[in-house]
Amino acid sequence: MKTLVIYDIEEDRIRNKILEACKDYGLDHIQYSAFMGELNHNRREELWHRLRRILGKKIGKILMVPLCDKDLRLAREVYVGPEGVFDA
Repeated sequence: MKTLVIYDIEEDRIRNKILEACKDYGLDHIQYSAFMGELNHNRREELWHRLRRILGKKIGKILMVPLCDKDLRLAREVYVGPEGVFDA
């Protein structure tokens, strides 16, 4: 199942560890503080526990959202860049 991980972490060192953990689990970096990719239930739980350990008692927030294919098809995106506007 697709999984979205969004985080808001103040401390650079912790934020970088969260980023590396998401990459280790094969998630794609889709925004500055957002990753998405395919994870089964066990891998999602493993990643969740790893992210919780990394954050510890530091100030921050992590949101992990499993997304079914039906909901993912309803996603919308707009991107405005130097080459123009992309709207999907």
